[in-house]
Amino acid sequence: MIDWHSHILPGVDDGSRNVEESVSILGMLNLQGVKTVIATPHFLANDESVESFLKRREKAYDELKKHLPEKSPEILLGAEVKYYNGISKMADLQKLRIENSKLLLLEMPMSKWTEYTVRELTELSCKGNIKIVLAHIERYMNFQKQSVWERLFESGLLMQVNASYFTSFMTKRKAISLLQNGMVHFVGSDCHNTTSRAPKIDKAYDVIKKKFGDEYIEQMNEYGYSLFEKSII
Repeated sequence: MIDWHSHILPGVDDGSRNVEESVSILGMLNLQGVKTVIATPHFLANDESVESFLKRREKAYDELKKHLPEKSPEILLGAEVKYYNGISKMADLQKLRIENSKLLLLEMPMSKWTEYTVRELTELSCKGNIKIVLAHIERYMNFQKQSVWERLFESGLLMQVNASYFTSFMTKRKAISLLQNGMVHFVGSDCHNTTSRAPKIDKAYDVIKKKFGDEYIEQMNEYGYSLFEKSII
C-alpha cells in the first residue's frame, strides 16, 4: 500500500515536529499496512528557492534515516507544491517531483479557478517531464464546474483524496462515487502528527475493500507502483 500524501519529515513544515514523532508516525503507518510513504512537505515559492527547500528536506531525511527501525515503510521524497499563476515558468519545477517519478503534487486554491489556471494546468500536464497530481481534490472540487474537471481528466491529470474523505459519515458516499467513476487515482493520509492529524489510511482502505473487494485495491496499488521509474529525464 502507498500513502501518497504525508508530512512525516521532522521539522520541515507544520507536520512532524521532531524525529521521535516521525518514527512514531511511520510505526503507525507500518501497522496500517503501508509499504511506501511519499514524504510531501509544503513548498511555497514565495518563501524560499527550490534549492533551499531541497537542502532542508534532505537534511531532515538524513537525520530521520539514522533512527528508522528495520521494518519502517520505504520513504520516497516529494513535495506538496502550492500552485500560483505562472508556476509553469518556475525554474527547477521538475526537481520537486516525487522521487523516481514524473509526478508533481500540486495544492490548488480553495476557490473558483480562473481560465488561466485551468489552461496552465492542462499545459503543464502536456509536458513530457511532469505528470500533475492534484492534492486532496475534495477541498476544492465543489468550487469548479463539472466541465473544468472534464478538461483536466482529458488532459491526463491525476487526482488524490485524503483518507478522511472515505471515513467521514458526511462524505463517504461521495468518495465512493468518485472512485467508482474513475475520478480518484490515489489515497493519502495527509498525516501531520500522532494525535489530531494521525494517519488513518487503513480505515479508508477498509471502506474501499468493503465496496470493491481486495482485487480492486491490488489494482490501485499496482497502478501506483507502475508510475515509479528507475530513470527519469
